[in-house]
Amino acid sequence: MTNLKTIAITGGKGGVGKSTIAILLANKLRAEGKRVVLADCDIECPNDYLLLGQKLTKSIDKVKAQFPKLIKEKCRTRLPDGQECGLCVDKCRSKAIFQAPGQYPIFLAELCSGCGLCWHLCPYQAIEVEKKTIGEVFQNKIADNFYLVTGRSVGVVEESGPIVSQTKRISQELAQKIGADYLLVDTAVGLHCGVIRALIGVDLAYAVTEPTPLGAHDLKLILELLSLLKVKPKIILNQADLGVKEPVAKIAQNQKVSIEHELPYSKELARAYSQGELAKVNIF
Repeated sequence: MTNLKTIAITGGKGGVGKSTIAILLANKLRAEGKRVVLADCDIECPNDYLLLGQKLTKSIDKVKAQFPKLIKEKCRTRLPDGQECGLCVDKCRSKAIFQAPGQYPIFLAELCSGCGLCWHLCPYQAIEVEKKTIGEVFQNKIADNFYLVTGRSVGVVEESGPIVSQTKRISQELAQKIGADYLLVDTAVGLHCGVIRALIGVDLAYAVTEPTPLGAHDLKLILELLSLLKVKPKIILNQADLGVKEPVAKIAQNQKVSIEHELPYSKELARAYSQGELAKVNIF
């Protein structure tokens, strides 16, 4: 078994080419004779499979989470003195429970984080736990030395962390099984819990950005997050010839982070991107 190295491809701003860079990095490593597993952990908007000309058919795993379910026979919508109970409504931190005057509480799954506070607090044991599928995991074999694992949410999910963690775990198991040299983790954009879950424990993170004011602003934020997580960062500047790169270079200098690659705009790359043929491109 090889010594698996885990590299995250991340970026605070959307639209900077994070997924494109993840695939191009996979292509580079494959060209060097390495075995690669790419984990798409952008579970609310996974698109690596589209850029690789693949389809998500049958899931290999489902991610479930606990949600509250009301037992109306036990629920006391009004106490004997005429006052509404509403304890679950008052204590829900996610504001995921609505109760109209004199009516039963309604649980809003789209806002519920599944924390369990409501069913633990209910004095009448009127809330039970039910499990619902919140995510799915898919696997595609792109080539003999290249596998893709995709995590995807089911419906609107308040807490994406469990899906990201499951996708990452399955990717790690696959990487160990096939003796992969690299596990690449394509994170979602932003700084939220799902991104943090994807970044925890990686050996290196490439922060992808663009030469724009917004790109520079969000680069600074993601570098600060990587510092807090104690993850070694490097910067990839995408479409480096289309904007002003001085702000990015200044942030890199201030943060003492190297700009590892500067990729110019490429018609070949744009064409392959639009046709789902990125697996054929090797421009690193």
